[in-house]
Amino acid sequence: MEQLQSGADVLFILIGAIMVLAMHAGFAFLEVGTVRAKNQVNALSKIMSDFAISTIAYFFVGYSLAYGVDFFSGADVLQQKNGYELVKFFFLLTFAAAIPAIISGGIAERAKFYPQLIASMLLVSLIYPFFEGMTWNGNFGMQQQLSSLFGADFHDFAGSVVVHAMGGWIALAAVLLLGPRSGRYRKDGGMTAHPPSSIPFLSLGAWTLTVGWFGFNVMSAQTIDAVSGLVAVNSLMAMVGGILAALIAGRNDPGFLHNGPLAGLVAVCAGSDIMHPLGALIVGAVAGALFVYAFTLTQNKWRIDDVLGVWPLHGLCGLWGGIAAGIFGLEMLGGTGGVTFWSQLVGSLIGVAIALIGGFVIYGLIKALMGLRLSEEEEYQGADLSIHRITAEPDYNRGEV
Repeated sequence: MEQLQSGADVLFILIGAIMVLAMHAGFAFLEVGTVRAKNQVNALSKIMSDFAISTIAYFFVGYSLAYGVDFFSGADVLQQKNGYELVKFFFLLTFAAAIPAIISGGIAERAKFYPQLIASMLLVSLIYPFFEGMTWNGNFGMQQQLSSLFGADFHDFAGSVVVHAMGGWIALAAVLLLGPRSGRYRKDGGMTAHPPSSIPFLSLGAWTLTVGWFGFNVMSAQTIDAVSGLVAVNSLMAMVGGILAALIAGRNDPGFLHNGPLAGLVAVCAGSDIMHPLGALIVGAVAGALFVYAFTLTQNKWRIDDVLGVWPLHGLCGLWGGIAAGIFGLEMLGGTGGVTFWSQLVGSLIGVAIALIGGFVIYGLIKALMGLRLSEEEEYQGADLSIHRITAEPDYNRGEV
């Protein structure tokens, strides 16, 4: 029976890893559909390359920093308990690799390729696992201190703050250091619109992310005996709340509509195992409206050129999710309890602070040492031709072989 349980746990978390791996295709096509046509190849290439770099960084450094586990033993040792530690690494890697995938959408259309890969390596090996270990492995005494002060640990079941807020706030630092795309904001106070290149691709990306998210949230239980149908239904309700709020607040705009479910799912990650489904619906609806409002504000008023709106979507909605777990997770609001508002607020703000500081340090150093953005001519030509020497739909001469 013990062997059967071990094998079932391996299969369970492996399926989760595969589902979250598929989400990276969602990140890719969401960006492909949102950027201009001359930057589509670059969007696809960044997500693929970032995942490979993230795997190396997390395998050799990041996972050990977060959990004190390395993979330098013999294969016979690694295979113990059906290799559970190996597939757990695979599962958590897909979370870690989401950090550069999130950032990619914010800095799209004007970032250099290899400097971004270097940034991804440093973020996934150092900055992300630092806070991941503090939250999910009790490193550096943060959880013990919060529990002592406020009566409960900081609760983030599936990464509203650990993954999404971290990625979104690091992206904000990168976007601010890069500056807006050439011609986006004019000196007379006006701005030039850059509409999405493909609504079908944008929709495909949103749907792929949404489906994979149920692996992201439900499989965060990590063992089959801990799986909870509450997590699944709460994810569903938050997703629906985000869709409806973004549909209404965004006045039928398909860009807002397709980001609505993502906003809801970002927000519900932290408390998906402790909220009542009605609470999850409210959390998702607030997140959907928050994304629409914050995206409009940053683009039009603050003139921050965050191409996919990753700071509003992941940064702000992730922060809201961390705090919301301390509200709708309370027993008085139908939750299961075991959380406090103050632990959630302080833990979330610690995550934001680490992300911002880490983002400015990493991208600031890279900007100073090798530069972050393409030249004005390269940007005008498009990242596809400037970096990859091919467009998404090459117009070959039909008479040539």
